Amino acid sequence: MKKFTIVWGVALSLALLISCKKSNEGSDRQEQRTLFSKYVAIGNSLSAGYANHGLYRAGQLVAYPNLMAQQMQKLGAGDFRTPLFSEDKANGSGYMVLDGLTDGIPRFKQIDTELAFRSFDPPLLEKYTDSIENLGVPGMRMDMAFAPGLGTAEGNMYFERLLSSDNAMTTYFDYSVSQNHSFFSFSLGNNDVLGYAANGAVTTGPTTVLTSLETFQSGLTKYIGALTANGQKGVIATIPEVTSTPYFSTVTKELLLGQINQASEGGFQELYIATKDGVRSAGSDDLFVLEMATNGLFGVDGYGLFPDHPIADQYVLDRQEVLEVQERTIAFNRLIRDLARDKDLALADVHQFLNEVKGGITVEGVTVNADYITGKAFSLDGIHLTPIANALMANLFLQAINNQYQSEIPLLSVKAYLSE
Repeated sequence: MKKFTIVWGVALSLALLISCKKSNEGSDRQEQRTLFSKYVAIGNSLSAGYANHGLYRAGQLVAYPNLMAQQMQKLGAGDFRTPLFSEDKANGSGYMVLDGLTDGIPRFKQIDTELAFRSFDPPLLEKYTDSIENLGVPGMRMDMAFAPGLGTAEGNMYFERLLSSDNAMTTYFDYSVSQNHSFFSFSLGNNDVLGYAANGAVTTGPTTVLTSLETFQSGLTKYIGALTANGQKGVIATIPEVTSTPYFSTVTKELLLGQINQASEGGFQELYIATKDGVRSAGSDDLFVLEMATNGLFGVDGYGLFPDHPIADQYVLDRQEVLEVQERTIAFNRLIRDLARDKDLALADVHQFLNEVKGGITVEGVTVNADYITGKAFSLDGIHLTPIANALMANLFLQAINNQYQSEIPLLSVKAYLSE
C-alpha cells in the first residue's frame, strides 16, 4: 500500500509539472502574440527595401522589416503591410542593373519600363494611402522627420505617395507615431550622416547637411518618448559606418591612376583634389565616391591630373571630413545606446554588424563581405542591401528582440535569399 502511494504521488507530481509547463508555454505564447500584435517599422530607405538606386516591388518584398514580420507571424503576430507597387508597375521609381564591364569599369542600364510615376515634373509616384505597417521612407532623416511639407509635391516623393492631399502637411513624426502600435523597430539617422558624406561634405541643401548632435538628440528623445508613451516595446538600430560601404571604399587613388595610365601610357603618379583648405595631392586616406569611376569626368582635359584642374570637392571625402563623419556617427550611436538602455529597449547594433561584414562573414556556408558587386552584401548603388544582406539584418534585429524580451521568434535561413 505504501509503495502504491509513493508511485501515485510521483505520477501526480509529474502530471502537475507537465500541466504547469504547458500552461506556462501557452501563457508565454499569448504574451508574445500580444507584444507583436501590431508591429510597425520606422526608418528610411533600408527599411523600405530601396536597392540598386531605386525603390521597386522586388526590393520592397525582401526589406528586412518585412522578413522580420514574416517570422513574428509564426508566433501569431498581426498583419504587416507594405506600400507595394502594383505588379503592372512593379519597377516603381526605376532602378539600375549591371550591363557589363569595360576595362574593369562597370556599365549600368537603367530599368525605365513599368514605372509607377503619375508625374515626372515634378516627380511624383502613384499614391498608396491604405493602412501600412512598414513605414520606411527613402531619404528620411531625423531632422526632417519633424518638418511639415515633406508630403507635398515639393517634398519627398516617397512620403508624398503615402499621404492623402488633405494630410500633405503631416510630419513623418506625427504620421509614424499615430499607428496604434504594440511594438516598433526604429532605424533613423543614417541619412543625417550619409547625405553629407555622399556629397563630399559639401552642403548644397537640406538633404546634405550634417545634422548637429543637439538636433539629433532632441529628435531621438522625442521620438522614442512618443513611441513608448503607453508602455510599448521595441528595438532601436545603431547607425552604420557609412565610409565603410562600397560607395566610399571601391574607388581609390590607385584604381583611378591605373585606369588612366593604362589608357594613356602617361605615367601619372598623382591625383589632385579640391578641399576646403585648397588644392592638394590625394592621399590613401581620402575617399572617392563611387560615381568618380563611372561619371566620365576623370582624365578629360586633364581632370584630376593637374593642380589647376582638380577633382571637385563633392566627389571626395577628404581625410579631415572622414574623421568628422566618423566622430559624428560615434556620437549619434552613443545617444542611441544610452536611450535604448534607459528605456529598456532592444538594441540592434547595425554599426558593429556591418563592420564585421566589411571584413567578411560566413553564414550557412555563404561568405558575405563589402566588396563591390562580388561581396553579396551591397546592391549596385554601393549603399543599400542585397536580399541576403536583408535576411542577415532581419536576423540581427530578431536576435536582439529575443534576447531582450525572452521571445522565441525563429530566425531566417539566409541562404534561401542568396539568388533573389
